[in-house]
Amino acid sequence: MTGPDASAPDLSDRVEGVLLGAACGDALGVPYEFGSAPLGPGEVPRMIGGGLGPYAPGEWSDDTQMAVVVAQVAADHGLRDEAALDRVVEGWVGWLREGATDVGNQTRSVLTGLVAGTATRPAEEARLASYALHAQTGHTAGNGSLMRTAPVALAFLDDPVALAAQARAISGLTHADPLAGDACVLWCLAIRHAVLSGEVPDLGDLVAEIPTERRDQWAGWIADAERGEPADFSPNGFVVTALQAAWSAVRHPVGVGSPSVGSLVAAVHAGNDTDTVAAIAGALLGAAHGASSLPEEWLALVHGWPGLRADDLRVLAGRVTAPVKGTSTHG
Repeated sequence: MTGPDASAPDLSDRVEGVLLGAACGDALGVPYEFGSAPLGPGEVPRMIGGGLGPYAPGEWSDDTQMAVVVAQVAADHGLRDEAALDRVVEGWVGWLREGATDVGNQTRSVLTGLVAGTATRPAEEARLASYALHAQTGHTAGNGSLMRTAPVALAFLDDPVALAAQARAISGLTHADPLAGDACVLWCLAIRHAVLSGEVPDLGDLVAEIPTERRDQWAGWIADAERGEPADFSPNGFVVTALQAAWSAVRHPVGVGSPSVGSLVAAVHAGNDTDTVAAIAGALLGAAHGASSLPEEWLALVHGWPGLRADDLRVLAGRVTAPVKGTSTHG
């Protein structure tokens, strides 16, 4: 990896852009999730609220709510050990009790048992529930772990090997399917590259970091996403089509304005799970182009559980990366 592009926004702006890009994408997609509001061809989506919540204008959904829990644990304790994963699961359980406005079926299935009881080993018990669900259904490759994965990248700017391991581990707390873990590894490595370089990486190059037996399959999926439009990958509740829709949007922005705006508009126009696709895309876009690439009117509106606004996400992102901001941009 080369050093930062001199024309790119500065490192702090790109760090803040990861959480803010995801949150703005989430809130921009909320009104249109599963057709909640009409969005005509060529129409620019707006943070009008509504959706499945219903949400206030600019309010983020479960995508950002769950990511905030990961970021708070990363900021306070790091994400390197089992105790940290326990804290992440405990945070999600508290969120499910107190603040969840919309919860994916798979995530709810895994976490509900922990809410009902008193988990003594929260991460282990979540993993067991996740893998039991996978054994029962064979279908645990939803997009619910990819949507919340961005803070993992910020926590491991200095260590791509640990990043890949922990992205997969945190995915597996609710999503046991290896494809969900692969997607989180790919996207976190892409975010790391973008933060450190100021450039969107070639996602196909990162396929080398996932298990050999699935590399060709992922390379094909990524190539399909680069050839297609975001709407070609709908429905996108499956983690692969969610990643494809988000990557297609990153590669094919529409309209005028910054690349972040154009690609987030494209992500919402993918349809179906609009908030999740736009949150996934937004994290990578913010990493490459910085928080400064997001419109001021979005930043003024965006907010959500647990009572945070844009400036709070700026501070939180900085706290996650505080120990590693001085790292080399190589590796």
